[in-house]
Amino acid sequence: MIAAKYALLLLLFLLFYVIAHTLLGALIRQRKARFRLHHVQSSQPIARISAFLRNHSGVYRHVKDMLESVESNVSMRALATMSGMLLCLGVLAGTLFFQSLKGVLIATFIGGSLPYLVLRLRQVGIRLQTRLEFLPAVEVFYQYYMVDPNKNMKLALKYCLEENRLLYPIKPVFEQLYRNLMTQRSTEESLRLFALTLGHGWADDFVGILRVALTEGIPVGDSLKQLIVDMRRAQRSDQLERNRLLEIRIANFTPIVFLFIFLSINFKVSPENAFQYYVVDPAGRNMILDALLLIFASFLMGIYLSMRRM
Repeated sequence: MIAAKYALLLLLFLLFYVIAHTLLGALIRQRKARFRLHHVQSSQPIARISAFLRNHSGVYRHVKDMLESVESNVSMRALATMSGMLLCLGVLAGTLFFQSLKGVLIATFIGGSLPYLVLRLRQVGIRLQTRLEFLPAVEVFYQYYMVDPNKNMKLALKYCLEENRLLYPIKPVFEQLYRNLMTQRSTEESLRLFALTLGHGWADDFVGILRVALTEGIPVGDSLKQLIVDMRRAQRSDQLERNRLLEIRIANFTPIVFLFIFLSINFKVSPENAFQYYVVDPAGRNMILDALLLIFASFLMGIYLSMRRM
């Protein structure tokens, strides 16, 4: 019985290795072919499917906007490949370790959604870093905008960046906005990515002012001044809100730390009994499964609360 179990484990591991190796090999070959034969690749079925999803799928556009807002080097195809590999790994882990339908479903769900969760955590981290720097950046931009006799938004933004008046971590966000506005990207899409990166109400108000100035050509100096006055009044409450967001992020990681400490102590004190209970006994495996589910749910809740508070 034990030999058959280990044989099945080895077979499933080899199957996962073959699938992962095939997917990675196909991804590398496709990236090479894109640089050598771009006009051929554009007519391939995969490219057509990607183009269809890009034009008709809201989920595809949402994930693509998130990748661009955090300036990730990972492409949509690479993200989908990683999600597929982790999904297969979740099926493998649920089948071999938990040996139940509940374990397979939970492990598959966690593995398949893990890349998106990491992407969301990175986005929330950028929003936390740039939250307090947004007011000084708008003040600097307002100064350059009022000095310009033509009240040109793009020129004011250009001079802000060229003279290094905007500092890290807010500077890359404004640089991305300027690049998008100066290229073939539409104004609405550029402003949407800017608001998505910052992710708070003040950014939405600032984007609304920029939209009016860029599309209608109306001077918006008074609106910018009023926005700055309102943000200065709410600066203390913004600091308190940022502290709450940091507390939420710290609370997200505490269950993992406690689970690791708890298991480490048990395996240190009695490795045989711990292995027997947590690995061999179905009740122990089910307890580990419930703990992983609660930890994953706490991450989702932390991300949701962080985005609501912003």
